[in-house]
Amino acid sequence: MTTIRDFAQLLEAAMERAPKRVAIVGAGQRQTLQCIRMAHNMGLAKCLIIDDPERVQRVAAEEGVDVQGMDIIPEGDMGEAAYKAVAMIHAEEADLVMNGRALPVELLRAALDKAKGLRIGKLVSDVSVFEIPDFDRLIFVSDVAIVVSPTLAQKAAIVQNAIDTAIELGVAKPKVAVLAATEMVNPEMPANMDAANLSKMAERGQIRGGFVDGPLAMDNAISLKAARMKGIESKVAGQADILITPDVESGNILAKAISYFARGHMAAVIVGAKCPIVMPSRSDPPEQKLISLALGVYLTR
Repeated sequence: MTTIRDFAQLLEAAMERAPKRVAIVGAGQRQTLQCIRMAHNMGLAKCLIIDDPERVQRVAAEEGVDVQGMDIIPEGDMGEAAYKAVAMIHAEEADLVMNGRALPVELLRAALDKAKGLRIGKLVSDVSVFEIPDFDRLIFVSDVAIVVSPTLAQKAAIVQNAIDTAIELGVAKPKVAVLAATEMVNPEMPANMDAANLSKMAERGQIRGGFVDGPLAMDNAISLKAARMKGIESKVAGQADILITPDVESGNILAKAISYFARGHMAAVIVGAKCPIVMPSRSDPPEQKLISLALGVYLTR
């Protein structure tokens, strides 16, 4: 399997698995409508819009976006729209879910509902994939959106979800850096101790499919020069594919720092559920939303 190293390759690979039926929660928003129009035109997705039809038609007219050929399921309440999207997955009327203008909590409430949601007995977590200038590979970051303050067991599941996602994108043996403030094991720093335990869990086969090392500071996780200067030698140090953050706050800060300081482009998807849940930022430009959708399409079986 060829390793996907940039978003152009990701889009090309997704097209080979297209089209997929996408239930879109709230498309009455400029960036989302432009995104799904591109996806529809290129044959990436069959778009099933769940929103107020009058709002969708008004925004489409204002922005000059043609919504011909797209199904619009009437529902102006975004909380209810999310539940309709989930029901469409269960009824096999859609293959994956994408958020448009709904608040993330509205979609997640429906997707994670214990009775009606999309849980399949695994931890559900976010995997954000970055294309960063001057990097020869995609960088995966988790979890930046779902598990607020994960326990050690939850962190192990987050690592496994990220490894499985990277493998799907052709990374044969993903290198996972569990991040902390310092690479030295320090019993007074809980995130640092969790990182050390995760490394040992992978060594004992409790996490499978990749190389896991931690604790690693950010510099020696991605810079071979920094790792060598600090005398750190491992299969991960300086060459990580996956960065695991201590909690959602640090993950979200890292993701935005990559986007705004390193000029990285992000595709985001929630994994571990019955289907991929595409969760771009509501402020993302249409082209970036399209890449997130392509990631979701590619991961849909």
